[in-house]
This record gives sequence, C-alpha cells and structure tokens, in this order.
Amino acid sequence: MAKTDILLETGTNELEILEFYIDLPKTESGPEERCHFGVNVAKVMQVIESPQLEHPESAAHPCFLGTIPLRNHILPVLDLAVWLGLERKNNKYDIVIVTEFSQTISGFQVSGVTEIHRVGWQQVLSPDKFMSSFDDSCIVGIVEKEDRFIQLLDLESILADLDPTLGGDFDNPTAIASEAYAALACDDSPTIRAMLEKSLSKANFRHTILHNGEEMQNALKQVKLAAKQENRPISDYVEVVISDIEMPLMDGFSLTKWIREDDQLKNIPVILYSSIITKELKHKGDSVGADEQVSKPDLNLIPEKAIKLIEARKTS
Repeated sequence: MAKTDILLETGTNELEILEFYIDLPKTESGPEERCHFGVNVAKVMQVIESPQLEHPESAAHPCFLGTIPLRNHILPVLDLAVWLGLERKNNKYDIVIVTEFSQTISGFQVSGVTEIHRVGWQQVLSPDKFMSSFDDSCIVGIVEKEDRFIQLLDLESILADLDPTLGGDFDNPTAIASEAYAALACDDSPTIRAMLEKSLSKANFRHTILHNGEEMQNALKQVKLAAKQENRPISDYVEVVISDIEMPLMDGFSLTKWIREDDQLKNIPVILYSSIITKELKHKGDSVGADEQVSKPDLNLIPEKAIKLIEARKTS
C-alpha cells in the first residue's frame, strides 16, 4: 500500500483511516477477541509482511522488536500490542504498518489490516463516551461501524512515550512575549495539550487549550458575543489561534476556513500544526489562509511564531 495525497479537498472536514486489528488469544475467562484500531492514511507509507522479529532482551522498551532495512532507511519495528498492554495472538501472517509522521519513520506490528474508510470528523466520537481498557491518552476518537468500534490511535503519544524529547525543549522557549498575549489553542491529544500548556506558559501567554475544532469554534463565538456586548475589539480576547489539523468533530483546516470567512474573526493570526505537514501538503493550509504551519517535532517554536504574528499585526 503506497501513501497517497489523502487529506482530500481542503476544508471538507473529512479524513481517510486505515482500519487494522490486533487478535487476542483465548483465555480462561473468555474466547478469542479482535480489537479494531485506525490511523490516518496520510501517516501510512506502506504495509509489509512481518519480519517475525523477537523481542531483544537489551531493548530500552519491551515493545521494541528490532530494526529492518527498508528502502534507504533503518526501520525500527514496535509491537503495538505490547505498548497497549495487550497479549497478541501469535500469527505467522502478522503485518507491519510503516508510518511516516513527525519527521520519523516507524513500523508498528499488528495482526492484520481490514480496509480504508472515508469518514467525516463529525463522525469521530470522543473516547470518553466509551469504556476503554487503554490509557485514554492514546485513543483520540472512536468511529462506529456496523458491528464494531474502531479506536483511533494517537501514534504521537506512543513516540513521545518512547522519546521524551519529541516536540523540542519546552523549558527554554526560543522567545518570550514582552506582555501576556492571549492565545486560544486546540488539540485532541492529551500529550500534545500538555506540551502546548508548558510551551505557552513558559513564553508568557495567557492561554486556553481546548480539545477540538468544534470547541474552538464555540469559544470564538463566545468571544464575538463578548466583544459586541462590551464594545471591545476581538484582539482584547484572543490574539492568536493555534490549532492541530487532525481532530474529531472539526479539523484544523475547516476551523481556519471558518475563521477566514467570518468578518469579525478573519484577521486573527492562525497557526496550524500537525505531524503530517510536509512540503507537499503545506499548500493545504495555505489554501484556507493559515499564517504559519508547524510540524509537530517543532512545537517548541510555536510561541516564537505567534509572537511575531501578533506584533506584526499591531504595527501594520
């Protein structure tokens, strides 16, 4: 399976997910079970047969299976079931999903893949509506299909767990605001929200961090109402919007498009970020009017970019 330009037409609030599964063995307490998961196809390079690696005793993390050569890369292979705390049923037909995001190429060993689904972000339900046996920081959404629930994985949280340096150095910001600028930010990942919280706090921002684009949209509607009632400019309430692209209910592209089409909000600087921003996909954010786009390995640069945008607006 080759990766395609899969973010679809910009601003349609849709994505395509690759559904895969992990088979659990029969136990004394129950029969065999199949757990269904999903990941944005834009993060998938290809699917390959498992090299049937064994867990090395010297591995820094028990989910690490080893490395294999792939094209011009040395690919680390991770046992996704181990990271999730599941006992995967051994199968000689296991596969490895090769992903590319956050400027990192990794392989995740699973039991198999099912199909690709095109869904609207409004169909992605919040995981807190369901009981889950996993750490809720790694499940960012649920998609309901005919006879099953597909749990959308936050692969970034897995890499952050394995590499705490992901996202940069938040203790030493590259810039600090001379006054407490007001920022609204949103991300569906608890891991990334924690990074943003630390980064913006260290850089002297007044900030509110929300869970998705729909929450951000509602917050901005309240800002508009307050500005009208108090006869104050929008910039008194929010001076920059910082948004992830992939989020349940409303994605960052759709949010930015909505902001740019609103007469009261259209001048607010917008910074989009994602683990899938590349030179090839950057035009998607440009087309909806994003002022800046940042790849997730460089999250620590967001305050500096926000300060520059805010101060440029003040002097224009």
